[in-house]
Amino acid sequence: MITVISIIFIAGYAAIALEHPLKVNKAATALITGVLCWTVFALFSDNEHAPAHQLTEYLGEVAGILFFLMGAMTIVELIDAHDGFEVITSRIRTTNKRKLIWVIGLITFFLSAVLDNLTTTIVLVSLLRIIIPDKKDRLLFAGMVIISANAGGAWSPIGDVTTTMLWIGGQITAGNIIIKTLLPSLVCFLVPAMIISRQLNGHIGQSVEPIKNKDFTTNSRERKTVFWLGLGSLLFVPVFKTITHLPPYMGVLLGLGVMWVITEMIHSGKDEAEKGLYSVNHALRKIDTPSILFFLGILLSIAALQVTGVLADLAVSMNNSIGNIKIITVLIGLLSAIVDNVPLVAAAQGMYSLEQFPTDHYFWEFLAYCAGTGGSILVIGSAAGVAAMGLEKIEFFWYMKKIGWLALLGYLAGAGVYLLQLYLFHS
Repeated sequence: MITVISIIFIAGYAAIALEHPLKVNKAATALITGVLCWTVFALFSDNEHAPAHQLTEYLGEVAGILFFLMGAMTIVELIDAHDGFEVITSRIRTTNKRKLIWVIGLITFFLSAVLDNLTTTIVLVSLLRIIIPDKKDRLLFAGMVIISANAGGAWSPIGDVTTTMLWIGGQITAGNIIIKTLLPSLVCFLVPAMIISRQLNGHIGQSVEPIKNKDFTTNSRERKTVFWLGLGSLLFVPVFKTITHLPPYMGVLLGLGVMWVITEMIHSGKDEAEKGLYSVNHALRKIDTPSILFFLGILLSIAALQVTGVLADLAVSMNNSIGNIKIITVLIGLLSAIVDNVPLVAAAQGMYSLEQFPTDHYFWEFLAYCAGTGGSILVIGSAAGVAAMGLEKIEFFWYMKKIGWLALLGYLAGAGVYLLQLYLFHS
């Protein structure tokens, strides 16, 4: 049974990694893999009722992650529908390339910590297409956005799906992950930014003024209201969890509910057709549902490996062969540049228990950093990279030659800073 489940998972994982050559959406592969793993477990189980009971228990944990992601995605879509990101992008005025790379990088770094790295990348790369006409320069900026978005998402409990998974799973707390990984993540961004900025000279070929003159479908008051309300709703989630000790998805759903009511009130005087574009119903249709189903499938697959003891055996094997948990974590980060970091982190959660590594243990903090930032090394290694690749038609080998080695330098520098912090403060 264990052999069959392992083969199914490995085959499914390979198909997910080869999504683009196979031209099969990874969500479909993940769903099939997850169901087949549990099907084999159910067919070979000694107790015919046990698998269904265990699946129900795991589904409660999985649902918490999925509802959180759905709520957060809907809030971001509402902001975007109201052109709310113009509140930030309209303040970019410099045309100096070196200054602009720092402005774009810092905005991306902090914005991705509040929203998520995928959404932030889409917003900033779309902005670059407007303000930087030269393709060669724009690709360098896009590469910087990928690195910055992944680094910014890693230190926030709501900035990257893997950090969110660790937060919801109880492996980390919001305040501690920010304190312990902010500096390493910042270094991960700063090292490549300094090198790229030295490669840029002069000014971009046009003024950034046209951005402010763009025709918007909402007025300034509506844009600002929805933007700050959405931002506040997301920032409130860690506070809500700290006060109530309820799961994070409850805080997101509360924020979404409040935004739903207020946006309905804002557009109450408009006709149904016009109002529909700014509604939560419309935002729900626009969220990335395939990604939600991908997370469902892969987390169910990991749960099957966990319940059959495969992950526990794998952890023992890694500890015996490598021995050093810090090296194992760095390798997980490097591996996330090749395969998706979601199943890697989910597997680590199943391999190592809270009894072995309690909440806020350095392993979980370091894992959040490594899995979150390691994906920048290859353009296909993160959702941010794949999004930028699609928007700007970034070539795989161009990225490896121009950006990948910078991302690797930043990744290793940030990892070094984290380990130095650990050594100095003995925590």
